[in-house]
Amino acid sequence: MKIYNNIDDFELIENAVVTIGTFDGVHTGHRKIIAKIQELAKECGGETVILTFFPHPRMILNPEDQSLKLITTISEKAQLLEELGVDHLIVTPFSRDFSNLSALEYIHDVLVAKIGIKKIVIGYDHRFGKDRKGGLEDLQRLSKVYEFEVIEIPEQDVNDVAVSSTKIRTALLSDDVDLANQFLSYPFFITGKVIRGDQIGRQIGYPTANILIPESYKLIPADGIFAVTVELQSGVYKGMAYIGHRPTINGMTRNIEVNIFDFNEDIYDQQIRMHFHHFVRSDIKFTGLDELKIQLAKDRESVLALLK
Repeated sequence: MKIYNNIDDFELIENAVVTIGTFDGVHTGHRKIIAKIQELAKECGGETVILTFFPHPRMILNPEDQSLKLITTISEKAQLLEELGVDHLIVTPFSRDFSNLSALEYIHDVLVAKIGIKKIVIGYDHRFGKDRKGGLEDLQRLSKVYEFEVIEIPEQDVNDVAVSSTKIRTALLSDDVDLANQFLSYPFFITGKVIRGDQIGRQIGYPTANILIPESYKLIPADGIFAVTVELQSGVYKGMAYIGHRPTINGMTRNIEVNIFDFNEDIYDQQIRMHFHHFVRSDIKFTGLDELKIQLAKDRESVLALLK
C-alpha cells in the first residue's frame, strides 16, 4: 500500500475507486466498504483509494473539546488498511482552510483534479465542504459533468458503520472488551514504548513493562486487569495487563503495565504492541503488597485459562 501524507503527493491513476472517511478502528462496518471498493476496482481494472483525514476533523473544528479518543492512531490505522490490501491511502492534513472548501471545490479540486476518481463509494448521509453543505446529491449531479460513477451505501449499512465506532469506544470504556473485539473483528490493541517504572512489581515477583503511549488522543480502556498477548521483537507472549492508578500504593498517575509470562529480557525503549483479549477484573485497593501478590497469582491463573 502506498501512503501519501499530503494529497498533492498523489499521482493520478487510471480507474481510481475511492471512498472517504475517518475509518477509526477499521472495524467490521468499514471492512464491508473496503470489500466493496475492492470488488469494484477488480471489475474495472482499477485501484482502491481511501481518503482519510488527520487530525480528526473534530480536533480542529472543536479544539476546546478534548473528549474525543480514537480507537486507532494514524499509524495503526494505516497498518490495518495495508493488511486488508488497500492500494492507496491518502492522509489529508485537515485544517480550517480545507473545511472551508465549497462542495464544488471539494469535488473538482480534490476528487477529480487530484485523485481522478472513476468510482466513489459513499454513504447517503455523507456531508462535506464548507458548513457540511455538500452531499450525495452534489456528487450525483457532478458525476455527469466529470464522468465518474457514484455508488451509494444503503442507509442500514451506513447506520451500522456510524454506531460501531461509538459502540466500540463505549465498550472499551466500560470493561466490555469482548463486545469491542466482536465489532472490530480483531483484538483491540495499543502501541507504545517500554519505559522504566518504580519496579514495585519486580519486588513481589510480578515484574511489569511500563508502556508509554505518545498519542494523547489514543483511547485507553477502563481501569483493571486484562488478558493480553504482547508483540515484541523476539516474538508474541501471553501476559496480564494492568491499567490504573495503583491505589494499593497510593499512586498518583495512571499507568499502563504488563506482566509478560515466562519472559525475562531487557526490553526498555523497545516498541511494544499489546492486544486485549478479555477483561479479568476491576482495579482494587488492597491492604498491602502481600494481599496484592496473592490476588495477582489468582489473576495469572484466570488469564491463562482465558488465553488457552
